[in-house]
Amino acid sequence: MRTTPAEEDEGTGVVPVTVVIATRNRREELLRTLGRLRALPERPPVIVVDNGSSDGTAGRVRADFPETEVIGLSRNLGAPARNVGVLAARTPYVAFSDDDSWWEPGSLRLAAETFGAHPRLGLVAARMLVGPGLVPDPINAMLADTPLRTGPGQAGPPVLGFLACGSVVRREAFLQAGGFSPVLFFPGEEQLLAYDLAALGWDRCYVAGVGAVHEPSPLRMPPAGRRRVQARNALLTVWLRRPARVVLRETARLAARAPRDLSCGLALLDALLRLPLVVAGRRRLPAHVEAAARLLESGARPGGRSGTPMAGLFSHRGAYKYGHYI
Repeated sequence: MRTTPAEEDEGTGVVPVTVVIATRNRREELLRTLGRLRALPERPPVIVVDNGSSDGTAGRVRADFPETEVIGLSRNLGAPARNVGVLAARTPYVAFSDDDSWWEPGSLRLAAETFGAHPRLGLVAARMLVGPGLVPDPINAMLADTPLRTGPGQAGPPVLGFLACGSVVRREAFLQAGGFSPVLFFPGEEQLLAYDLAALGWDRCYVAGVGAVHEPSPLRMPPAGRRRVQARNALLTVWLRRPARVVLRETARLAARAPRDLSCGLALLDALLRLPLVVAGRRRLPAHVEAAARLLESGARPGGRSGTPMAGLFSHRGAYKYGHYI
């Protein structure tokens, strides 16, 4: 079912938010998620982008959830498959779910209302609950307790990183920023998008009233492989947007770990193989966004107070601890 802002104004009960899910070979988890989304009072339209699955995902979704739009891809695009879903969406806002995550009742309506009240809001980072026990993800407290200042009229604490499966975007802002980068593929693709939204002047805020649930699939990349690609993508993000001194510092840090951690060595090699793409896509962050990135790395508070460094959530140094939630 499709909706427009006008339909929402007419009281149809449908919120102007489309849920986009990129999936690959997780049919059963996806069917569970679609059941949860179907039961939401907001009745959001759902677009599934199938990243070349070989387990019959597309056919089963079309049979069991005929109201869901399925876009089948011939190959695995990784995180940028979500871009395909956003382009196909006809609503002004898009919420991302993974095949093993879904939204809490009422959250998509609150997100739409929040966007409507804040015209420069480009992204809402939601409160994340993990597993059957609905345990709060550690990222919630860290995003809420950011050292970044909340500006006048902002919807909540500003963020420069988020979890894709707990985010809602303004479609206009997402497309203007270019969506998720094919240079990174997956995972750890979120920080680059947050940087690019900030560089364009879009707010990115943590809104605790908007909630998502993530029950991580057992069908996951082995830990060593995941550490490798997370470290690679954290370094690529630095190469793509940060100044030369930061590029040199973070490259040296990863290289120093390589002799005792094979994942780091392979991550550095993987990043070097993508260097031509980095050169073509590199652009420095504006000074105010770079200053915010440095503040998060230091953990310093305005006024001289100290705090917990935030860089650990969204860098190759912290991905090992929090990566199993992403």
